[in-house]
Amino acid sequence: MADELSGRKVAILATDGVEQVELEGPREAIERAGGQVEVVSPHAGEIQAMNGDIDKGDRFPVDREVARVSVTDYDALVLPGGTINPDQLRRDGTAVSFVRDFVNAGKPVGAICHGPWTLVEADVVKGRQLTSFPSIRTDIRNAGGDVTDQQVVVDGNLVTSRNPDDLPAFQDAVIKAIASS
Repeated sequence: MADELSGRKVAILATDGVEQVELEGPREAIERAGGQVEVVSPHAGEIQAMNGDIDKGDRFPVDREVARVSVTDYDALVLPGGTINPDQLRRDGTAVSFVRDFVNAGKPVGAICHGPWTLVEADVVKGRQLTSFPSIRTDIRNAGGDVTDQQVVVDGNLVTSRNPDDLPAFQDAVIKAIASS
């Protein structure tokens, strides 16, 4: 439905190194569903996307800095992957607090590929069912999460997926979670 997210505002938390398709795909799907999307980042200006962590992709404008936003500004949060992006985000205390506050507020949070690394750093995976890119599954287990290898896993307000191949299912699940919240 083209208007199922009408009036909903979604933050995509990303920084340099974000996997381009994991930023663009969810953004376009949410906008097609009538939602408004803002790219939130630790720094102003633009972020450099990557393709497969190796090739530079496009640059994307940052709408707002994470230090200048609040969970109350948004209805949902999306955490795209790429290896570099979440590795940088999990070293930024303001970004980690933003993620933790979102999860604790019970608002929908979608994380794909390496995106759950930030959930681990925010200490919000204990006792939760998730999926992710295979290389970070040990980190999730060590943080108390239960990992399964499925396209999409929904556990309460968390929606997780494994990789860009799962984007269609991930986007559908994220939209459904936002629409029902």
